[in-house]
Amino acid sequence: MSENVGRWLRDEIENSILSNEFRPGEKLDEMVLATRFGVSRTPVREALMQLDAIGLIEIRPRRGAVVIDPGPHRVYEMFEVMAELEGLAGSLAARRLDKASREAITATHNRCEQSAGAGDSDAYYYDNEEFHKAIYAASRSEFLEEQCAQLHRRLRPYRRLQLRVRNRLSTSFSEHCAIVDAIFVGDGEEARRLLRGHVGIQGERFSDLVASMAAR
Repeated sequence: MSENVGRWLRDEIENSILSNEFRPGEKLDEMVLATRFGVSRTPVREALMQLDAIGLIEIRPRRGAVVIDPGPHRVYEMFEVMAELEGLAGSLAARRLDKASREAITATHNRCEQSAGAGDSDAYYYDNEEFHKAIYAASRSEFLEEQCAQLHRRLRPYRRLQLRVRNRLSTSFSEHCAIVDAIFVGDGEEARRLLRGHVGIQGERFSDLVASMAAR
């Protein structure tokens, strides 16, 4: 099965959880999911393992995969840590930027511009992921890059919810523009400040996310 199909299957199950079709505490049966999506049990099992890794479901002995709900407080804590890690990555990227990193950030930023301009939140979601990965790589700290990528994966479902909030797509890209400018001129402190604000979910942004989670 191709990587794109595997990602599609994972996203479909994830969307069903986020839309509350699969509710917290519900068991996800591999055979039922395989029949529903027209695939074998192997890719379903792989998709469930990915969702288990990010904490959206839990694979339990003798029960199989069960949908869990970490709750707003836990999600807030993860975003809080993510904001600090991203800020550090941006600061280091501004100090250590080389030609290859600059080109990678520019390329992913341009793709974000295209998907944001088209109003395609799904495409922007993936382009945005690559943009942030380019900043992690530009920090030239393998350990930091690994930690950022790991937590980014865990927050993936909630980042998707954030992008569905009205005007968030255009706001997110505007924030990207300022972040890129700060990194490219070598202003590490400004890059740190901007990325912390971009990723953090204080105030209205947290209220919007909680409302989205409640409406799942």
